[in-house]
Amino acid sequence: MFEAQAICSPKWLQSPIPTRNCIPKPRIGFLTGISNPNVLICQTPIHFSPQENIKSRTPFAVNASSTSVGRAEYIEEPATKERFQTSLSLPGCSSSLTLLGTGYREKVFAIIGVKVYAAGLYANLSILNSLNAWKGRSTAEIQEDSSLFSSIFLSPSEKSLQIVLVRDVDGKTFWDALNDAISPRIKSPTPVDESALSTFRSIFQGQPLKKGTFIFLTWPDPSKMLVCISSDGLPSGVDTEIESENVAFALFDVFFGDTPVSPSLKASVLNGLGSILKS
Repeated sequence: MFEAQAICSPKWLQSPIPTRNCIPKPRIGFLTGISNPNVLICQTPIHFSPQENIKSRTPFAVNASSTSVGRAEYIEEPATKERFQTSLSLPGCSSSLTLLGTGYREKVFAIIGVKVYAAGLYANLSILNSLNAWKGRSTAEIQEDSSLFSSIFLSPSEKSLQIVLVRDVDGKTFWDALNDAISPRIKSPTPVDESALSTFRSIFQGQPLKKGTFIFLTWPDPSKMLVCISSDGLPSGVDTEIESENVAFALFDVFFGDTPVSPSLKASVLNGLGSILKS
């Protein structure tokens, strides 16, 4: 998104698209406290005791007594300095979702990289029940298994991607870049797919997206995706619902497939899950 990319088609689509390994070295890590008690940054790995419950073993779980702001707790994405709540409740979700990792998207003009947005992946931690095949594996083994994110997507557990714009972007420009990444992943779109893409496009057309705008792409199940846009904090409702599994998966693959638009986000989530699953 926002630049030329080699595209990887989901395995279950009809005709795969040739790919090449083009993932740059990401900036990733885990949490440690800093002088500001309200913010954490990613630096040093955390090791979890087997006796701790699932929520406390999540790499992005934080100590409420030292990192809370009001009633919310936050994690800072180090490249953009954007803060993400460690857990949140969203429209269309039956329960609170937990932050699994953060990253950023960068557009390259000539040789200069310009950050466009920060992003964080949230999920209901029941999703771990769908990842039993990876339990006990090392982080390296988990990183090498490309089927992990397919299992995450196919899990019936709710998950959501939060995008936080770090600069003003025209809605049409944002959609065009998104569509350029989605379309090659759907080789032969059905009428349902075409209708879903048209609905998706209409949300962004003619809408200025200011710095600080939140965009939530939420998958309540693999067959549909909810879209929420808010320029004033967390959204209070769903802007539109996309009912196409092909489109829903293609969007997920844009961020977590073999050629992700934010390698730092994918790597952060992989490292976080690796710490949980190897214990």
